[in-house]
Amino acid sequence: MKINVLTLFPDMFTPLQVSMLGRGLEDNKWQLNLVNFRDFTTDVHHHVDDTPYGGGAGMVLQIMPIKKALDSLPSTGKVIITAPQGKTFNEQMAQDWAKEDELTFICGHYEGFDQRVYDLADETVSIGDYVLTGGELPTMSMIDATVRLIPGILGNEASPVEESFSHGLLEYPQYTRPADFEGQKVPEVLTSGNHQKIAEWRHYQALKATYLHRPDMLEKRSLSPEEEKILRQIKADLA
Repeated sequence: MKINVLTLFPDMFTPLQVSMLGRGLEDNKWQLNLVNFRDFTTDVHHHVDDTPYGGGAGMVLQIMPIKKALDSLPSTGKVIITAPQGKTFNEQMAQDWAKEDELTFICGHYEGFDQRVYDLADETVSIGDYVLTGGELPTMSMIDATVRLIPGILGNEASPVEESFSHGLLEYPQYTRPADFEGQKVPEVLTSGNHQKIAEWRHYQALKATYLHRPDMLEKRSLSPEEEKILRQIKADLA
């Protein structure tokens, strides 16, 4: 996968070039192309923003340098803008994007974009109902969530399948050595070697965590008859 990012602050994207994603870059499992659209301005001061027509506070990003930066790319794939009015990013979107050969993100700053910039994008996406200084951090979050699903990035192909949200449930609790830490013991079932019992325990715990912390996820998920039974047991256990 190739990912292009149009941004005024390419140095902010260093975190994507370390750890597992960084190794993925080194192994050419994905590519990151950072484009500073300030380089595509025509005035001597390299302005990328201007005062809004009609008046108002703040400065608005101009369409011209962004359009020229976009046109400079040999290809773009799906073009994505991060903005508050967009649909909220989720795991399903990450899974869909991970199937693409190329993505291009446009990062905003200041008081937002000239409205005509949105016509350049295929999707407008938000990461939540709060305000940040720019689109770089949301873009990094979405790239991380997407790229980690590319085969070979995590090393263990089962990892992204088993994690929170992948099946519409939060993840079950995990433990490692020591088995007993200051009196806090690992649940016996996990050291039993009985894989069926372990799977049942994990499913129960995932449903329980979701019921306690994110019940809204259960409302969106179609539960099997077995899961309905487990959920009734969870409610009884908590009563």
